[in-house]
Amino acid sequence: MTQAQCDEETPLLQIEQGKSPRSPLPWFQFSLVLFLQLAEPLTSQVIYPFAPQLIRDIGVTNGDEAKVGYYVGMMQSVFFVAQAFTVLHWSSLSDRIGRKPVILTGLFGISLSMYCFGLSSTFVGLLHSYSRFLSRGLCGALNGNIGVIKSMMVEMTDSTNISLAYAYFPIAWSTGATLGPMIGGSFSHPVERFPELFGASEFLKSHPYFLPCAVPATFAVVAWLVTLFLLKETVAAPTPISHLLPFRKRSQAAIDAKKSVLISGDNSETEPEPDKPTFASLLTRRVVVASANYACLSLVDIAFRAIQPLFYSTPVEMGGLGLPPQIIGNILSVFGILNGVIQVFFFAYINDRWGSKRVFLVGLASAIPLFLSFPLLNVLARSQGTSLLVWAVVGMQITISVFMSMSYGAIFIYISASAPSRSMLGATNGLAQTTVSIMRAIGPATANSLFSLSIEKQYLGGWMVYYSLLCVVGTSIFVGSLLPRQIWTMPS
Repeated sequence: MTQAQCDEETPLLQIEQGKSPRSPLPWFQFSLVLFLQLAEPLTSQVIYPFAPQLIRDIGVTNGDEAKVGYYVGMMQSVFFVAQAFTVLHWSSLSDRIGRKPVILTGLFGISLSMYCFGLSSTFVGLLHSYSRFLSRGLCGALNGNIGVIKSMMVEMTDSTNISLAYAYFPIAWSTGATLGPMIGGSFSHPVERFPELFGASEFLKSHPYFLPCAVPATFAVVAWLVTLFLLKETVAAPTPISHLLPFRKRSQAAIDAKKSVLISGDNSETEPEPDKPTFASLLTRRVVVASANYACLSLVDIAFRAIQPLFYSTPVEMGGLGLPPQIIGNILSVFGILNGVIQVFFFAYINDRWGSKRVFLVGLASAIPLFLSFPLLNVLARSQGTSLLVWAVVGMQITISVFMSMSYGAIFIYISASAPSRSMLGATNGLAQTTVSIMRAIGPATANSLFSLSIEKQYLGGWMVYYSLLCVVGTSIFVGSLLPRQIWTMPS
């Protein structure tokens, strides 16, 4: 290594990638983690195909198609607003009490919220009443699983097999991204779609979105049972939950003091315990850089994912493609299948060969043709309808979006390595997820509102939203350039 290649980011001990033999993954426990992770994409993706139609059905827009995007964005953002306020708490708590109790709480929140979402029949019920709190806010507030599960994955792996683990990590998200839209698109309005099965059900007539919501809610119940009986705790010495209760703290402190005296054999002063990690000690440069890049990627990605079904469902003359929920669900499902196959078979190889920084930046840059493809699709649809060329561009859009998804595996490696110590792994993932939740709260509402505003006011020919998002992509690429070429090493 030359002097020019050395900087403050370079680890003191360089480990040549590919030189050490890869450690085997603990497949049974690792598979359980992937299974549990499926609950989140399944519940989040299931509403995407029918969300625009749901807003139209409940009549909140009074028939104004340009306003659909505003309300869809608000509905999608509620979850992430609640999660932004709580995810750091849950992740930090998992460092103390263990990963399992937090995961169990999160799965309970997911299940309850999805049942409530399916029972809501008005927009007020979805966002402003007690059922709104249960359906979206409760899900976000109680669910810190995404950061906690990443911490478990790191604790199950080492530097030789972590890229392989993150290659399998998208299996859950891809499966959820495949099944969720299929369920949401196929099972919404079941009385109309399957009259021979559900035609006599008055309940499903008045709650046409309960069935697609009940499927992932029930899956979360199964995942809860799997966690309770099969998942092993990965925190070495978790603090019992009872010790965190206020009435136990004073008595437990007295018991610990007596134990110290008995062990030492005298009344001499015992050595003080090391200080617990503080929030300030978490804000190192590398944690901030990794978290900022994760947030930027999430903002770009969630903006694309939010606009995509809205664009597909918007009438051609208004700037979209005018597709029904079932077709939209099938398109999103194709992405899930393609993404899962490519990530599982190629991510580890590409990441090891190109390096995590290059994979991350290429994935971010792929968002440029993704956003440009929206106006191209509308122009083609206006001139020739939903022709073969239009479907070819849709296929190209789906394929390119896989590269953006690869950026997640790359940045997860940076985040895991950025933790100041293993005892702060959960807190580090929690901080990163907090920034991401903020971006994901802003992203859908902002992107969909810009989409509706562009159509309503015809700013820049109705394409202002795409110019704005291209500026966001350019800023995110600049932030990505701050990542070091070499992955950091985490202190013990």
